[in-house]
Amino acid sequence: MLDSLASSPAEDGWRQTHLGRLLGHAMRRFDARVLQLMAHNVEVPLALSNLAARDQVTAAHVHITRHLALSGDRLTDLAQRAGMTKQAMANLVDQCEAWGLVTREADPLDARARRVCFTPVGLAWLQAFRDAVAQAEAEFRAEVGNEVATVVTIGLEAYAGG
Repeated sequence: MLDSLASSPAEDGWRQTHLGRLLGHAMRRFDARVLQLMAHNVEVPLALSNLAARDQVTAAHVHITRHLALSGDRLTDLAQRAGMTKQAMANLVDQCEAWGLVTREADPLDARARRVCFTPVGLAWLQAFRDAVAQAEAEFRAEVGNEVATVVTIGLEAYAGG
């Protein structure tokens, strides 16, 4: 078994270039660019912009931005959509609440439950996220070409939906 793993360095390159690794690098690069753009967006409140610029806002915090419904969500539903544990999402919501992005409100359908909702500052953050994603996507298209970007998008949609 070890003999089959003892390949030459040229044959070992697959570990650095397989699809999963490339997708991971691409996602981290894209998310970093989105956060960088948000840090320099004049529409983002200064305190949040400073947090983003100092790398205090991470891709994990973006999960709330990506997954929180405009009408609000229960913590359990938000965590499930983001693919996180309820406890991990609760920590993120606590941080985002401290930053003024979200608030917890009574659930009108269940007096025992609470809903996580965007604040007006959170909605401004969401718009900045939308603008940053659009710009990052445009930059991706400019870098790889429109045809390649279209094929990548179609391929990823098919793969993610499968």
